[in-house]
Amino acid sequence: MAKQKMLGFVHTAQRMPDKRTAEERRKDFREIYARFTDQRATEQANRCSQCGVPFCQVHCPVQNNIPDWLKLTAEGRLEEAYEASQATNNLPEICGRICPQDRLCEGNCVIEQSTHGAVTIGSVERYINDTAWEQGWVKPRVPSRELGASVGIIGAGPAGLAAAEELRAKGYEVHVYDRYDRMGGLMVYGIPGFKLEKDVVQRRVQLLVDAGVTFHANFEVGRDATLADLRRKHAAVLIATGVYKARDLDAPGASLGNIVPALEYLTASNRKDLGDAVPAFEDGSLNAVGKNVVVVGGGDTAMDCVRTAIRQGATSVKCLYRRDRKNMPGSQREVAHAEEEGVEFIWQAAPEAFVGDGNVSGVRAVRIHLGVADATGRQTPQVIEGSEFTIEADIVIKALGFDPENLPDLFDEPGLKVTRWGTVTADARTKMTSVDGVFGAGDIVRGASLVVWAIRDGRDAAESIHAYVKAKAVAYAEAAE
Repeated sequence: MAKQKMLGFVHTAQRMPDKRTAEERRKDFREIYARFTDQRATEQANRCSQCGVPFCQVHCPVQNNIPDWLKLTAEGRLEEAYEASQATNNLPEICGRICPQDRLCEGNCVIEQSTHGAVTIGSVERYINDTAWEQGWVKPRVPSRELGASVGIIGAGPAGLAAAEELRAKGYEVHVYDRYDRMGGLMVYGIPGFKLEKDVVQRRVQLLVDAGVTFHANFEVGRDATLADLRRKHAAVLIATGVYKARDLDAPGASLGNIVPALEYLTASNRKDLGDAVPAFEDGSLNAVGKNVVVVGGGDTAMDCVRTAIRQGATSVKCLYRRDRKNMPGSQREVAHAEEEGVEFIWQAAPEAFVGDGNVSGVRAVRIHLGVADATGRQTPQVIEGSEFTIEADIVIKALGFDPENLPDLFDEPGLKVTRWGTVTADARTKMTSVDGVFGAGDIVRGASLVVWAIRDGRDAAESIHAYVKAKAVAYAEAAE
């Protein structure tokens, strides 16, 4: 409570102007969300009841053997705990930082269900794997023999990186193509550094380089090569591009200045923290300092935006969401952190129009009533007549989710089939797309989702690619006889 009073953790509407510098803000937040100590990790691991019904593992997308590595941690056998942790997860220290554990493992912990509070599985996972890096236990997975075949991977996000490691370990020559100058995808440019330090991602990338994976930065499929070009070059190709196209706001005034997509805002902030020259940040366009910020949306990206704005020194930060708190798609833990940090949530409200002269100066919003549930079970939002109100805004950030880009056109491959949502059509079992030898994994197939699901998809795709290449080799050998 003393720490909360020191930081002024109250609703934005009640807060006094915060005169701390940006560095002072960052220092305070670092103190609040500090790393686990040896003692705390052991205490939490000891709480695991070894219940015999590992719901935590069942609800983990990569099926982490959580009870075993908690037991090993409690016994002080950290290197063995690390081996168990990394056996099913290519990015365990990253998942320990950014997975919504409250919706997955921790939310299904038996101790949590018995109302005694979940074992803090994510924090222990992070502790185990950070310790492994510090102690030098993490080694590149160099293959014992080369298979003489290559695989191309489009996209260096979590699905692409997971598949690259698995395929390289099997003995493939792996080439990863990415449009950005740094590898990691949204883990580098979308997720803020206070949640996921960028050196944590880059050391994973370097580990793959050390294993023999080749990365091609600033490479755009469709500009530098077509999908057909890559298909001719490699025995198989994996599409793991993710989804980056921002959903737009359809309301009067939406074209006013200073109404920006979430990813544009977050990328500018992350690039600035990485030491890049970011003119739009320097001129104040994508910098929240001293501004009244309104974020529209209720997912994890919206939470990343509001928490970034707080750290940049915004005068006020408000989150506008058309449903109530229990219906938010984002992590409830992230919402709680945002509230602690001073964000004001305006529930059951939606933008009706944006006002301003050239640049936005306010958001005209309406109150929402949640009506009868639709086919998915979610209540349908309905506008309450006469409920209009206006929120002052110097910058509005659109965090409404992401859609796929038009890959058949972008990749110059009309034979690549997509769903009505624009995601790539891929066989649920084999991950094969409509183009022979081309596979799909991660968000570009399942739609915007979690990093841990992308890792699972990348691992599964690697197994399918391996089976495909082996089958082709056998068929070729038989045809040659």
